[in-house]
Amino acid sequence: MTAHDTSPQPISVVDCALYEYGRRRPGQLPLGEAMDVARTTPGAFVWIGLHDPTADQLQVVARAFGLHPLAVEDALEAHQRPKLERYDDTLFLVLRTAVYLEHDELTPTTDIVGTGEIMAFAGRDFIVVVRHDPSEPLTAVRSRLEADPERLAHGPVAVLHAVADSVVDQYLDVVTALETDADEIENDAFSPDAGHDVGRTYQLKRELLELRRTVAPLTQPLRDLAERRVPGVDRELAAYFRDVADHLAQAAERVAALTELVDNALSMALAQTSVRQNHDMRRISAAAALIAIPVAIAGVYGMNFDHMPELRQLFGYPLMLGATAVLVTVVYLIFRKKRWL
Repeated sequence: MTAHDTSPQPISVVDCALYEYGRRRPGQLPLGEAMDVARTTPGAFVWIGLHDPTADQLQVVARAFGLHPLAVEDALEAHQRPKLERYDDTLFLVLRTAVYLEHDELTPTTDIVGTGEIMAFAGRDFIVVVRHDPSEPLTAVRSRLEADPERLAHGPVAVLHAVADSVVDQYLDVVTALETDADEIENDAFSPDAGHDVGRTYQLKRELLELRRTVAPLTQPLRDLAERRVPGVDRELAAYFRDVADHLAQAAERVAALTELVDNALSMALAQTSVRQNHDMRRISAAAALIAIPVAIAGVYGMNFDHMPELRQLFGYPLMLGATAVLVTVVYLIFRKKRWL
C-alpha cells in the first residue's frame, strides 16, 4: 500500500477517515487520498485506526506521516509502559488498557484483569491509533466524537483526549467490578473456613498489582497534557484533560484502597490459619497427655518387682483402675476449662 494507493484497506486498518472542521467526509478513504486532502485543506485531519498491524503495514503509515522510528518500534513491540513523548511536531502517547474478565468463581488461577495497549501518534493534520489485544475497540469513541463536531474540530488532540477518556473510564469500570471480588475475599477472611484457600486472596492481590502498574504511570502524561506542557493543547482541551486526570486519580486511589483491603484480608487469613494450627496442636497435646496417664501407670505396674504390696491386696487392681480414671478425668476437666479440648 503506497501513499497514493486506492486499493481496499488491509484487515489491520479498522478505519481511515478524513475530517474537515469536525465533520467526516462520507466513506472510508484510501490513506494516500485522505492524507493529500488533509495537507492541503485548512481545518482537516486524518484519523486512521490500526489493530495489531504487521511491521510492513505500520511502516507504510510511518513513511506517510513521517513517524519517528523509535516510536514505531515501540508501537510494534507493544508491552510498553504508559508514557507521553514528543518527536518534533508529533506526540506519541502510550496507554495500557484494562478489561474485567468475567468468571463464575474466583480461584487461585483465575485471570481477573486483562490488559492491552493503545499507541497514538498525533500530529498537526493526522492521528494514528494502534491497538493491541485485548484492548476494547474504539468504534464507540469515534461515533461519540463524530456526533460532537464542535469538539472534533479541535483536531487530532481532541481524539487523543477521547481515547484517553475512554481508557480511564474502563479503569473505573474494572475497579468497580474488582470491589465485588474484594468484598467476597474480605467476608471469607472472617468465615470458619478462612485460610484454607489463601491462593484466591493472593491471586486477587496479583491482579490488583497488575492494574496498578497499568493505572499509575499514566498520571504524569495526563498532567502534562492538562497543564499544556506539550503543543497542540488549547485551553478548552486542557480542561477536558484535567477532568480525565481527576478520574484517573480516583481510579488510582480506589486501586490503592483495594490493595490495602486485600493485604489485610491476606494477613487475616494467614493469622487465622496460624491460630487454628495452634489450637489443633493444643488439642493434640491434651489428648497425648490424657493417654500418657494410663500408659505411665500401666508401665509401672507392668514391671516385674516382687515388693509391690498393692499387687497382693484384694482390691489392688480395681483401686489402680479407679485412680487412673480419676486422674484422667481431673486432667480432662482442667483441659476443658482452659479450652484445650
